[in-house]
Formats: sequence, structure tokens, C-alpha cells
Amino acid sequence: MTDPSDTALLDFVDARNRMVDSQIRPNKVTDPRILAAMRRIARERFVPAAAAALAYADEDVPLGQGRVLTEPMVIARLIQLAAPLAGERALVVAAGAGYGAAVLAGCGVHVTALEDVPELLALARRALATEAPDVDLVSGPLSAGWAGGAPYDIILIEGAVRDIPASIAAQLREAAGRLVTVRTLTGNVGQAILAERTGAGLRARPAFDCATPLIPGLLPAPSFVF
Repeated sequence: MTDPSDTALLDFVDARNRMVDSQIRPNKVTDPRILAAMRRIARERFVPAAAAALAYADEDVPLGQGRVLTEPMVIARLIQLAAPLAGERALVVAAGAGYGAAVLAGCGVHVTALEDVPELLALARRALATEAPDVDLVSGPLSAGWAGGAPYDIILIEGAVRDIPASIAAQLREAAGRLVTVRTLTGNVGQAILAERTGAGLRARPAFDCATPLIPGLLPAPSFVF
């Protein structure tokens, strides 16, 4: 007699393979490390149990507190855009439940994952313990980054921002460092960007169009006009 839990496990394995073959590979993701990590990492562990059936959908999965598990294609392309090299140091800001950090770690990168929402930290702690135990999960204000590990070769801000906080940009290694995120200036239209730190400041260029929610903790403070 088949154990129902075995069937569920097989279903998730099949869902991971279908996600890679139908959502990731057709959308210009060619890095074999990213493809292998996304076939291996149990994405269903990075959402609340009630949302496990949505984990492999080609859309963002709400996690609460205005945060989401980023759409598979978007996180895959952002990580590929960062062009990770084995042995580099990376910071994931607004790591959420930790899935992006886990995929990045699967590319041989030393990852620090920063989150400030207690419920997401708890979810990430459980998921990363089995899926990417080498990821260093830390808690603190998102806009401050994590200076203790700076400078970073890669900074991934996992979600959309209006602007990149100067404190985070300053933690990027000058010249060789790469920062990737989604910048949304108006409405819901966003662009993935690749930014590099130069002597004159952060220089960013658009890479591809995409949409993902703004990160509440990185929204600019409201200003008052008198």
C-alpha cells in the first residue's frame, strides 16, 4: 500500500521539474547551477503549509505582511543577472522565507539573508535548516543592510523598491560588486536592474521588465509639503 506522504513528495518533485522546464528554462535562464538548485530545493517548504499547493505557480505567493514568495522566473533571472561566482559573499535583503537565498547558496555563494518580519524569520529558519543550512539568517532593519559582512560581491534585494537605500549601496564591493533588484517607479510596472558601485556612486542599468510587490520596509518615508 502506498503511503500518502510518499505520493505527496513525488508530486512536489514533479512540480519542481515542471516549474524548471516550463517556467525557468524557456525564459532565458541557462545557468546550470540555478536550474539544478531549483530542481532540488523544496520550494513548498518556503510558504505556510496552507499555501504549499501554490508554491510552484508562475506567480508571487502571498506570505503576509505585504510580502511574497517571488515568482520562480523572476527570482531565477535576478540571480542569473548577478552572475554569481563560487566563493563570493552575498547579502539578500528582504529575504522573506529564504528561497532566493537558498538558490543563491546553491550556486556556491556564501549567503547572508536579512529579514525583519518575525513570522518570515521563523518560516525561513525552518526551511533553510533542511534546504540550505549554510545560509546565515540574520534579523535587523532592512534599510540598514548588514554591515558586519560587508563588502559584498553580490547584493540581492528580493522584491521591488522605489530607490536603493544608500546604506545598502555602500555595502557593495566597489568596482566588482553587483546589486540586483526590481525597481518600480510608478504603478505596478517594474524593471529588473543591475547596479554597480563606482567612485561616483551607484550606476544602474535596466535588464528586463517584470512585476513584483514593493517591499514595505524599504518604502521611502512620506514627506510633507507645506
